[in-house]
Amino acid sequence: MPLGLANFAWDFQSIRTLAERDHKNIVSWHTYERGGHFAAHQVPDLLVADLREFFAALR
Repeated sequence: MPLGLANFAWDFQSIRTLAERDHKNIVSWHTYERGGHFAAHQVPDLLVADLREFFAALR
């Protein structure tokens, strides 16, 4: 199953080396300078663009 990660500035930051160790199927990884735990409310434009890019790549 493909995995996409989006890190937003004011939320817990994933440690890429650990994520890649545990998940061999990371196909998308983005870090944003805005947003936090509630990205859908705080920066919906960034979240929607990230989701669209991730799923478009799976087609």
